[in-house]
Amino acid sequence: MQIILVALEAELPRDVLPNHHIEYTGVGKINAALKAAQVISEYQPNQIINFGTAGSLNTDLAGLVEVANFYQRDMDVRPLGFAIGQTPFEEQVKLDFGRAGYSCSSGDNFVTEPPELKTDLVDMEAYAIAKACHAAQIDFRCFKYISDKADGSASTSWQENVARGKSLFASYILNMQQAV
Repeated sequence: MQIILVALEAELPRDVLPNHHIEYTGVGKINAALKAAQVISEYQPNQIINFGTAGSLNTDLAGLVEVANFYQRDMDVRPLGFAIGQTPFEEQVKLDFGRAGYSCSSGDNFVTEPPELKTDLVDMEAYAIAKACHAAQIDFRCFKYISDKADGSASTSWQENVARGKSLFASYILNMQQAV
């Protein structure tokens, strides 16, 4: 069983992919982690796909991209000797699932200027979902539509673009299934 997790219905209404199981997490890492844990417990999927919007710190990126490396940008325990993004007493800073793609750092803040942790994209949920899948040994894929450039105009750009990626994602998912 495959489940698609999305933060907001505005990003991917269920009627766009009516034959797919879509769940909404709400915004932020805590909401995403709780929903991912609930979905894993309730449905025991073999794969979870996260789709949503993201700000791009890489000026060459636009449209729909696949994310392969996940970081927690707002974990900052450097005064205790840990690297930025590293959860204390956990060795792993980056989560990945062995695929090629871009890097994304998740945090509970809307990015309007470059964060200290350098990645291609920024969002508010992907790391939490990736960590829940990693802990449960569930395959995880992540696709983000570039909604803004994570700069001073990010909030306006995000509001204008939040719903624009759904058709690209739906086409990709449908083509992926036909190829199998």
